[in-house]
Amino acid sequence: MASSHTVLMRLVASAYSIAQKAGTIVRRIIAEGDLGIVEKTSATDLQTKADRLVQMSICSSLARKFPKLTIIGEEDLPPEEVDQELIEDGQWEEILKQPCPSQYSAIKEEDLVVWVDPLDGTKEYTEGLLDNVTVLIGIAYEGKAIAGIINQPYYNYQAGPDAVLGRTIWGILGLGAFGFQLKEAPAGKHIITTTRSHSNKLVTDCIMAMNPDDVLRVGGAGNKIIQLIEGKASAYVFASPGCKKWDTCAPEVILHAVGGTLTDIHGNALQYSKEVKHMNSAGVLAALRNYEYYASCVPESVKNALVP
Repeated sequence: MASSHTVLMRLVASAYSIAQKAGTIVRRIIAEGDLGIVEKTSATDLQTKADRLVQMSICSSLARKFPKLTIIGEEDLPPEEVDQELIEDGQWEEILKQPCPSQYSAIKEEDLVVWVDPLDGTKEYTEGLLDNVTVLIGIAYEGKAIAGIINQPYYNYQAGPDAVLGRTIWGILGLGAFGFQLKEAPAGKHIITTTRSHSNKLVTDCIMAMNPDDVLRVGGAGNKIIQLIEGKASAYVFASPGCKKWDTCAPEVILHAVGGTLTDIHGNALQYSKEVKHMNSAGVLAALRNYEYYASCVPESVKNALVP
């Protein structure tokens, strides 16, 4: 019976099923061939039919089941009737078998803020770089990111025609993170993952100060955190405004749940209460291990240029 489970565990179990539905929508729109691309603020700030439909699906599905939640989505969409086909009312039972961390057992629906990025890596989606794309649902309590779901719709897409496409990674602080194999980057190597389409002198100066052995330029914050937890990169460095709360909320939880660290460039924790500004104006610095090394390398000139 649903009432025997805590609000948080029911929400995460529902968000898992909703994220899987989102992944199906993302794949369907590519298959249909009409992405419905519109420019928002620039040629690198795009919105597609998938962004719009997935946000409607996630936000409406969550709001029906949890009407007292605060839900903040990336896309500014006009209110409209949502097609029943977009609604997901299932929940992933495996999550409900897990114990709720005791510090979250008494949380009420109205205490939670959900940050939604319906399609993280939209530009890459439009260019066919499909493994960069993720769907992000982050859950915050008292300003702190505590639970997150990342769906990767095209995970495995280069593994041949018979491969099962997509996976969903989820995590809760105090419980752990699931749906992937944790792996550390090669010891002694500084492999930096950073922005593919939003680079500038600050970003480059900060990366060069870390004496990188390699720099990976990829799309999507969710994708970059997956690179950290799967050993493809040692640090995620983005010394610039541009990244938003819906980009970092879910990925931060997954990283923190396995012992990693994500902060702004100054080392401050990011805040996720409903009143905060959406922009992460002081950038992002994250690592699974050796965070202190990367933090110590950030030049003062970069810190001075990025005001929290």
